[in-house]
Amino acid sequence: MRKRVSVGLAVLIVLASVVPAVGAAGPPAAVDAGTDGDEMVPQRADPDEDVVGWEGGYWHNESIDVDQSDGLSDEEIDAYVNRAMARVEYIREREFESDVPVEVISREEFQQRSSENRTSNASFDAWNDQVWEALFIIGEDQGANDALQTASGQSTAGFYAPGDDRIRIITDSPGSPTIDNATLVHELVHALQDQSGDLGERIGSTETQDGDLAVDGVVEGEANYVEKRYTERCGIEWECVDTPSDDSEPGEPPNLGILLTLLQPYSDGPVYIDWLREQGGWDAVDAAFEDPPESSEQIIHLTDEEPTPIEYEDRARNGWETFPNQGENGSDTVGEASMYVMFWYQARTARADTVPVRSVSRTTDPLDMYNYDAAPSAGWGNDRVFPYHRGSGDDARHGYVWVTEWDTPEDASQFVEAYGAILEAQGISEVDGEGVYVVPDGEFEDAFRIDRSGTRVTIVNGPTPEAVENIRPSVDDGGSDGGASSGTTASAGGDGGADGSDAEPTDEGGTTGLEAPGFGALSALIAVLAAALVALRRRD
Repeated sequence: MRKRVSVGLAVLIVLASVVPAVGAAGPPAAVDAGTDGDEMVPQRADPDEDVVGWEGGYWHNESIDVDQSDGLSDEEIDAYVNRAMARVEYIREREFESDVPVEVISREEFQQRSSENRTSNASFDAWNDQVWEALFIIGEDQGANDALQTASGQSTAGFYAPGDDRIRIITDSPGSPTIDNATLVHELVHALQDQSGDLGERIGSTETQDGDLAVDGVVEGEANYVEKRYTERCGIEWECVDTPSDDSEPGEPPNLGILLTLLQPYSDGPVYIDWLREQGGWDAVDAAFEDPPESSEQIIHLTDEEPTPIEYEDRARNGWETFPNQGENGSDTVGEASMYVMFWYQARTARADTVPVRSVSRTTDPLDMYNYDAAPSAGWGNDRVFPYHRGSGDDARHGYVWVTEWDTPEDASQFVEAYGAILEAQGISEVDGEGVYVVPDGEFEDAFRIDRSGTRVTIVNGPTPEAVENIRPSVDDGGSDGGASSGTTASAGGDGGADGSDAEPTDEGGTTGLEAPGFGALSALIAVLAAALVALRRRD
């Protein structure tokens, strides 16, 4: 099993763990926590047996003596975690079945172990490079694996690992660790999901990027929903442990297109969970966990609409082949969320006339951080990206066929128009949807053909126009792409041969993925994206 939108690592150093819950005799008193001056004083007795809202000797609404200003001791971590577990139970209305160990590790250790535990899979890397290149998010100058590792390594605040049933909190000061309230609560929800269901099986149940985002819309959506309900109570119903401010200098910003893609389940997922709860309470959320949605479209638009099936016949010639052992029969589905990010990222980085850059922040729902709904990507019916290669190793050349299906011909037209705007921003003088176009230089230097018939739009990519024709022969050459024509052919960039196989391989060794949800970097991700939007406003 491998994931395209996360990063993996192995077991790391244990600095602290949760003490087993110990019950005391006597039913809980009917009085809430009282006050003594400025300090809250617990007024409840421990229950005879474990109940929702009580863990390890702590009620959800009582005070604890924890001060993070000089870092957390083992005793403070025990109290902090157990009370947080009680609060998660109270909001989620579900009991933890067992304790949840918590480890604190340094960011340096996290990045080192992450790098050491990458499993080299050159075939997957070459395949996945083409998927992200099709989205105009990661170009030919960097492998997708490295770009994803860099983005995750810089931003991850914590995660839960179903394989060994524990939370890992990442800090820049492991000698005097601090734990953010929201991060702790978020990861505890994942632990609760794992104890009540098989979280590892759930997050490993898909084979496409859009499938991953859809499942994470439930998994991360629930965790973020509970996290938000928790933070709403801080300072009002509950006393919460203050987290010291972070005065460290920010590093070089990672790829914002990757970050916005990773963030989608955290942003739209809580709204989806709230929608499910309105329909059937927590039982509806449990049902969605067992039978998750198939696409990010369902999470974005709160719908049960299923993707339109896409049949595809491989017609490549002259040595061009798919990767039959990757994805679903060699294909990936990127989905509506990733398509929106493609249009947004190209608008921001290349000033493509696709979607307003500020559209990402146009949301009025307090549960929803960012908007992923825009005309060129809405109306998505389905898509399949088929990466191709000719040869292997250092002599390999790469391309892809991206088949997209839309709800209406008008939706297809909007997609073609916006996609053409990306090509124009990359150096094409004009895109009229009738021919082969060549991006002359840069990280997306390649040849492209757009074939359209009704609600179907097929994009063919290769290093040269000749390669495009070999990867998927056009209609005029006996193909069957439904009325599309090859049109005129522009001159090719690069110095390739007549067979259209001039692209250099860009894959490097990488990981097959993460079985641990809880990318958990919401504060870091939001800060990076918010800073980018502020900078854009100033530039405008």
